[in-house]
Amino acid sequence: MNIDTIEYSTFTGWIDPPTDVLPGLDGDLTCDVAVIGGGMGGMATALRLAERGREVVLLEAEFCGYGASSRNGGQIASVPGGDLRLLSLFYPRKVPGLVQLAENSARFTEDLIRTHHIDCDYEPNGLAFAAVGRGQMLRTRTIAAILRRAGGRGTVGTSEELGIPRTFVGGMREAVGGALNPGKLSRGVRGAVLASSAQVFERTRVTDVRRDRGKVVISTPRGSVRANTVVLATNAYSGEWAITPERLSVPMWLIEMETEPIAPERIAALGWSSRSGVITQHQIMEHYRLTPRNTIVFGVRRVERGERYPLPAKAPDRAMVEELAGAFASRFPGLADVAVARAWGGWIAMTSSFLSIAGRIEDDVYYSIACNGHGLAQAPYVGSLIADLIVDGSRHEDLDGIWAKEPKFPPFVMLGPFGLRTAWAVDRFTDMVNGSRRRARRAAARAH
Repeated sequence: MNIDTIEYSTFTGWIDPPTDVLPGLDGDLTCDVAVIGGGMGGMATALRLAERGREVVLLEAEFCGYGASSRNGGQIASVPGGDLRLLSLFYPRKVPGLVQLAENSARFTEDLIRTHHIDCDYEPNGLAFAAVGRGQMLRTRTIAAILRRAGGRGTVGTSEELGIPRTFVGGMREAVGGALNPGKLSRGVRGAVLASSAQVFERTRVTDVRRDRGKVVISTPRGSVRANTVVLATNAYSGEWAITPERLSVPMWLIEMETEPIAPERIAALGWSSRSGVITQHQIMEHYRLTPRNTIVFGVRRVERGERYPLPAKAPDRAMVEELAGAFASRFPGLADVAVARAWGGWIAMTSSFLSIAGRIEDDVYYSIACNGHGLAQAPYVGSLIADLIVDGSRHEDLDGIWAKEPKFPPFVMLGPFGLRTAWAVDRFTDMVNGSRRRARRAAARAH
């Protein structure tokens, strides 16, 4: 692929920053509930609290939708994140609840789009677990069986049966969900929050969260908020304050890229009739999806661990771009001459258990974090459930499977530098022996 004319961004390639960024907090105020973090999770929490009549303040360090909410691949998933085989092995009793949570999250996000009339190019065409070789196809069938036993749904088939590119052996398509423009989605939710009764302060970096005389006090450079209850909805950025539980999550940097527009007949030749987004079954996934502008957005394959806070804003480095472009050329050899138009990156949060996590610190600080790559749907749904819990005092059953009884978490054994390098090396070894590159070339040759 040609990567010589790429536009590198420290934000996202899906949408431009808003032109109406709100001023930061200047002074001291009090409120019932304060939400820290203006991503999809934080915005949905504040919106639900406002709808239910609570006095709510939302604080965001940059502008609402700045982080992972706008930077992801734009795929609404209805299957839990992480490896369902490992989740079934280590948390067998939790899997049915996790499956229900994931499917309800997808439906919640669809309802959010409809309710607020958000134009985000949503296509409810499902998401396919795509296999690049027979080994991955076996893994996919195993996952499908676990999903069925847990009450979920997914269609297993060949690439032709699922309508995904012929360069893949086959896969499983989820029953609910699809693809959209995450920048437009987060911008639409931002508009809904700004139109609500919530007080929103952008450009407001939180420097400390502490308790004082029965209140939770949030400090910022130019003011403070005293609240009865606080919700931490900061995903990868939560480790900046002492109040955050130790080892709650680890921040991971990953990148996304988008091709130049591709001629419709060349896209048609791929056999991608369903237009479903595809995610490969590697240890560290690759994902590919079509957009309404006749481009392909693709990402991940390699991740970098954040080592310290505050996390830096940065553009993708050349080495990661070259590797991801090489992966694209391997999966789509017929499009190897297509140029990459833009590249961007961002921080997400991963947990040591690969489970989404929600919980409470004492009685007045709630947290929701780390949907492990599936946060575009799960973060807003979990945020709304936490809002209902604050108002009603009772916890929805969809929170039970991810609720932490105590804010204590194990070390990140597999998410250290050695573990990440090992996972990457295993992926490259299996790619070398499974014949996926030869298969992709044969499929591309047949298409021509």
